[in-house]
Amino acid sequence: MRYEAPDSIEGAVGLLARTPGACHVLAGGTDLLVRLRSETLEPETILDIKRIPGMHEITPEDGGWRIGAAVSGAQINEHDGLCADWPGVAEAVGLIGSTQIQGRATLAGNLCNASPAADSVPAMVAAGALARIAGPDGTRDVPVAEVPTGPGKTSLDTGEFIASIFLPARPERSGDAYLRFIPRTEMDIAVVGCAVSLTLDADSTVDSARVALGAVGPTVVEVETAAEALVGTQVREGAQQQLATVCSAAARPIDDKRGTEHFRTHVAGVLARRAAAIAYARAKGDRA
Repeated sequence: MRYEAPDSIEGAVGLLARTPGACHVLAGGTDLLVRLRSETLEPETILDIKRIPGMHEITPEDGGWRIGAAVSGAQINEHDGLCADWPGVAEAVGLIGSTQIQGRATLAGNLCNASPAADSVPAMVAAGALARIAGPDGTRDVPVAEVPTGPGKTSLDTGEFIASIFLPARPERSGDAYLRFIPRTEMDIAVVGCAVSLTLDADSTVDSARVALGAVGPTVVEVETAAEALVGTQVREGAQQQLATVCSAAARPIDDKRGTEHFRTHVAGVLARRAAAIAYARAKGDRA
C-alpha cells in the first residue's frame, strides 16, 4: 500500500484517475482508518488531501461559507459566524462521534461515507448545501442530496473527490435545526434524524422551508410535502401535526436490532415536529 500526499487538486485528481477503485481519499480518516485496522479494506493507495491549500479553511463566499474538505467538526463548532448562520448544521456535525473524533471528522467525509444514518447530511440537505467536486474535467457543484446514491455508494466519477462544501447565504428571518434519536445519550448512530430549515415573512409566517430525514431510507429523504405543510403557517399545533403525518408517510425504514420499521416511522414525525419548532423559534430570533 502506498501513501501519497499531493499539494494540489490537480495532483490529487491525477492520482485518483490513475488508480480507479484502488485509491482511497484520506481527509479526517475517522471511517477509513477503522476499515484499514479491521482489514475490511485493502486499498492500493491512500491519498491524503490535507496538504492541498484550502482544505483546512472556512471562508466567507457570496454571503455563505465555503468549508474545505479537511475542516474538522471541532473547527466548525468553534466558528462563530458559521454557527450563527447555520446552527442546525453545526449541531449535526457536533453529534458525530466523541470529542476526539470531532477533532478529525469532516463534513465531506461524513457525506462520502454514504451512510443512511449520517448526521450531517440531512442538515446540509435542508440548508441547500452544495458539494464542490474536483475531477479530470475541472470542478462542478452539485446539491449534497445528489452525492449519496445508496449505502456506501456515491455519484462521484473516476478521478473525482469532494474539495469543499458550500453553505449558502442564510436569508433574513431564517432558522434551521437538526435532531436525532439514539438509544444512548451520546456517541451512537442515528436511528432516525430530521433537519428543518425555514424562512419567515414579515408576519412570522413560513415563506419557504426544507425538511430532510435520515436513517429512514437508503439515502437522505427530502420531504417536499413536509415543506408544503409548513409554508403559510406559523408552525402551530395543526401545522405540526400535518408535518408529522407527512414525514411519517415519507419514511421507508428497515427493521433491525436498533429499531423497528414502525418505531422509526413514528419517530420521524415526532422529530420533525420538534425540529420545526426549534427552527421557527430561531427564525423569529428567540433563543432555541
